[in-house]
Amino acid sequence: MNRALPAVRLRVPTDEDAFTWHRVFADPEVMEFHGGSAAELSVYEELTARQRRHDAERGFCLWSVLDGSGDVVGFTGAQPWPHAWGPAGEIEIGWRLGRAHWGLGYASAAAEETLGRLRKAGVPHVVAMVDARNARSIAVTRRLGMRLVEQFTTPTSEREGHCYRLDL
Repeated sequence: MNRALPAVRLRVPTDEDAFTWHRVFADPEVMEFHGGSAAELSVYEELTARQRRHDAERGFCLWSVLDGSGDVVGFTGAQPWPHAWGPAGEIEIGWRLGRAHWGLGYASAAAEETLGRLRKAGVPHVVAMVDARNARSIAVTRRLGMRLVEQFTTPTSEREGHCYRLDL
């Protein structure tokens, strides 16, 4: 059964969003595939500042996801792949939501909005790098129509990962 996706709004992250991201991502379940624990607040402050620069320079970034009430529930968006390993030079789409918003369609709705913005920005294709055990994110890649193009072992965690690709 297909259900309607929830209403979401994406905005360039504010200074205040760093505090919200830090709080929302303090949940070990949320961070299971991202190092296990939330980063220090200063990391989120730098991340939100970098996303504002990305948006100004490229027309896309990791946007804050707002639910129908206007509350920040996580992020979604795209940025250049930041590592020397993996899909160097590619634009990676990604998402991370607070636990209370899992399984409700927020990641898919926000990712679909992201794809529309990336098309308008002239991005020809995107990749998604996903831990092979992260069934929820793999399901989002499938709903977006992405295809598995590579399996790899991450050099930092030595876990199996998947690289999905979508031509825009």
